Amino acid sequence: MRSFSNDFSINMQTLDSELNVKENFDIIKREMLINNHRVVMYYVDGFVTASIMQKLMMHLVTIKELGNTGARSVEEFVKQSIPSVEVDPCYDIDKALKLVLSGCSLIISDAFYDGSIVVDARSYPARVTAEPENDKVMRGSRDGFVETMIFNTAMIRRRIRDTNLVVKYASAGEKSKTDISIVYIKGKAKPEYVKEIERKISEIKTDSLVMGHQSLIECLVKHKWYNPFPKVRCTERPDAACASILEGSVVVICDNSPEALILPTSIFDFLQETDDYYFPPLVGSYLRIVRQIVFWSAIVLTPVWYLLVTNPQFMPQGLEFLVPKDAGNIPILAQLLIVEVVIDGLKLASLNTPSVMSNSFGVIGGLLLGDFAVQIGWLSADVIFYMAIVSIASFTQSNYELGYAFKFIRMITLVLIALFDIWGLFIGFAIGLLLVVTNSTINGKHSYLYPLIPFNAHALSRLIFRRKKP
Repeated sequence: MRSFSNDFSINMQTLDSELNVKENFDIIKREMLINNHRVVMYYVDGFVTASIMQKLMMHLVTIKELGNTGARSVEEFVKQSIPSVEVDPCYDIDKALKLVLSGCSLIISDAFYDGSIVVDARSYPARVTAEPENDKVMRGSRDGFVETMIFNTAMIRRRIRDTNLVVKYASAGEKSKTDISIVYIKGKAKPEYVKEIERKISEIKTDSLVMGHQSLIECLVKHKWYNPFPKVRCTERPDAACASILEGSVVVICDNSPEALILPTSIFDFLQETDDYYFPPLVGSYLRIVRQIVFWSAIVLTPVWYLLVTNPQFMPQGLEFLVPKDAGNIPILAQLLIVEVVIDGLKLASLNTPSVMSNSFGVIGGLLLGDFAVQIGWLSADVIFYMAIVSIASFTQSNYELGYAFKFIRMITLVLIALFDIWGLFIGFAIGLLLVVTNSTINGKHSYLYPLIPFNAHALSRLIFRRKKP
């Protein structure tokens, strides 16, 4: 800890040097002379509310006793002379520098000694809290998290007005010093789990969290490059985050990221959607069951079809129509893998296409490519049909990481079937199950297969069926 000096000139020189005032055009140093006392304010242009700072300067100019009562402690000066709502004395130079770079305004003067004054008049540039593009609902609220952490915590406070709601502050990144909030309800979240998250955040050793929540996830969870399954559930919806908090989960919000992390996480949590809770229990349960049937069916559809096509002896009687009449000029396995890659290529192209054209580009591009590929004999119409079902089914849940994890398992299983026939199918699914079982979580103790392992019938039934609120 570096304390402020009792010498005003030394303090001003230190701040000028640390903030590099002469070179940084956006670091503003405002000097004033009030009743023969020097007052200096430091702030970052673009982070402060101009009207508040102007009123504060006008108030400082009107303080008649500023030069008459002699030097006072900074705490006494704050209590008697600063009318701002969010104002605190600061005695640590490093803390003061961090707050200035975070958007606060810093005041030093020879009218008080032993510290500085921090005024929080921040106004971060931010987009409106509109509904997230990737997490839409048919019914319900239309607001979503944004890149400003304080806005996100306010949206949670608006929904949970409980004195037991705790919003703890943390920071990570030696260079970025990114703000982080740990949100939970005292008495519902497990205290040891909260402490574990706090400990892991405090032990993060990295220069910056440039990619927001993803950088934070990689710092919190031991990463195994070969395991593609998501480690943490993310949401851009305040209502979904609040529902998880009320159930005992811990939500971590990272500044500069519009997504909140929900901890702990199991694979079954990803199969829930916010829409399930905005409909009556019967409709919500139906939507949830349909989503799970479609999603799990898409995982096994192409491997099982490929196994039956390449091994007609396994074909049940009456299903001979599954064998394509025109298999194309390329082996079926190569066709399936090519279409898997082409689908991702169309997704990437749609992302980089202007929004006015992106939807039509994806649909028309897919239709034209598929039709031409069948006409020239590259692909079979059956392959196009089954891969279209798989592609549509992948959109039944919103987590891209989970979709790609099962995509990789599906592709590996296809290759294994080509090598080992029916045993390849079992080996592929066994690899997928092994990756799920061994997937790491934040503390390594919470099972990724909960509530299946350890078994909890009540929790499992709640995941499958939408229950009525008591």
